[in-house]
Amino acid sequence: MNAEIVDIPENLAHSSLCSEDLAPIPLSKRTWGTWNYAALWISMSLCIPTYMLASSLIEGGMNWWQAILTIFIGNTVVLIPMILNGHAGAKYGIPFPVFARTSFGTKGANIPAMLRAIVACGWFGIQTWIGGFAIYLILKIWFPTLETLPQIFPASFGLQTGPAVTFFLFWLLNMFVVYLGVDSIKKLLVFKAFFLPIAALALLLWAISAGHGLGPILSQPSKFEQPDKFPNIGSFWNYFFPALTGMVGFWATLSLNIPDFTRYAKSQRAQIMGQTVALPTSMTLFSFIGVVVTSATFVIYGETIWDPLVLAGKFESKLIVSIAMIAVAISTLATNIAANIVSPANDFANLSPSKINFKTGGYITGLIGILIFPWKLIADPNGYIFTWLIAYSSLLGPIGGIMIIDYYFIRKQKLQVRELYEAQGEYTYSNGINSYAVIALIVAIIPNVPGFLTTIKVIPQDAVWQWVSGLYHYAWFVGFFVAGIIYYLLMQKTNKK
Repeated sequence: MNAEIVDIPENLAHSSLCSEDLAPIPLSKRTWGTWNYAALWISMSLCIPTYMLASSLIEGGMNWWQAILTIFIGNTVVLIPMILNGHAGAKYGIPFPVFARTSFGTKGANIPAMLRAIVACGWFGIQTWIGGFAIYLILKIWFPTLETLPQIFPASFGLQTGPAVTFFLFWLLNMFVVYLGVDSIKKLLVFKAFFLPIAALALLLWAISAGHGLGPILSQPSKFEQPDKFPNIGSFWNYFFPALTGMVGFWATLSLNIPDFTRYAKSQRAQIMGQTVALPTSMTLFSFIGVVVTSATFVIYGETIWDPLVLAGKFESKLIVSIAMIAVAISTLATNIAANIVSPANDFANLSPSKINFKTGGYITGLIGILIFPWKLIADPNGYIFTWLIAYSSLLGPIGGIMIIDYYFIRKQKLQVRELYEAQGEYTYSNGINSYAVIALIVAIIPNVPGFLTTIKVIPQDAVWQWVSGLYHYAWFVGFFVAGIIYYLLMQKTNKK
């Protein structure tokens, strides 16, 4: 037996903290090898938000190599907590909500689980909006009256009727797949794995051809080098560090709930090598396509178009636009279920394992995905990076710091799996909550609050010291290290008693 893989205790069915979705995976069912994890990351990286991630940096002012380097560094950084947290899943076969019980307590684990679930709901909403808007672009070509439907939503919603209708229809399709079960998405994932790389390559070739080769495209200078042309743009470093935090934040969710996937690993080497090989490389390569195409739009159209759906709408051929948008909708549906339903469904199930199953958790995710107003989150690149990615990284960074410190420095990678499912046991702490973890979480979030409030313009920029609001630019890093250090000191104090 692999020394880093532990079999599970039997007879956990009696526990109120256990369910089919939350039970540890037995050795006989841990079948994922290195290629499975590589394929997982390649599949999840090949999505429209990854493209938009890169193109938003171009729109924000970077040139092609600055954007690519920022993305590569960000994904290399987030790979570290990804592998560290993945270790517990591979060793003990437990999912993220159960792993969180070791540091937050059997009831307290619902705090990180819910924070992570709400973020996943936001991603679900964003992906659903992308898929719905793709359908809108198809229908608008063939039925132009869709664009002139009477406005039924308040102006404050920022939502036109036509896109709203197709968004809701695509949302219903997602909910129907949840009703059918995750197995129904397998064929769509296969379609995506083959089609999306081909479609991405075709888009790259179009950009190179229409942009008269890579030379003119990649020679587009950074806006930070043209202060006379863009007088209101700040310095490169003032943009780089928040952007880097946003890149880390892009996968901050998965860096926490990666045990949901590594619990199926044959060995530690499988999850470590698979993720190391695939995550930074696939994100960087697919982002390069986004960078090239976005840079090409300035050469071709005289303006930077960072949203691929808006770009597709500029193509003259109805057939090409229709085929492209159908592909986007199908691949988005596959990604949405795999990446944004499975994990939050587990998180919601952790609230009440006996009452909430996968389907119920999926429906809850879908409802919150609408209420989060996803069309506003991706309305512009600044909102996408500075409001969405950085804001939620300020919540998830502290959780990662606490869990890693607890697993590696407090418990030395040794967990009592049976106790994780006992209402009265080692991980019960006080009434099921480890108050030290909660304190560390709250204290680590507080430094980023002023910067968030100034970013969303709830308070004026000069209401707080600039260095205080500036901490928000490093939100994930600040939260991760502050929470980790505070948690370690508090737990050390307890251990000495």
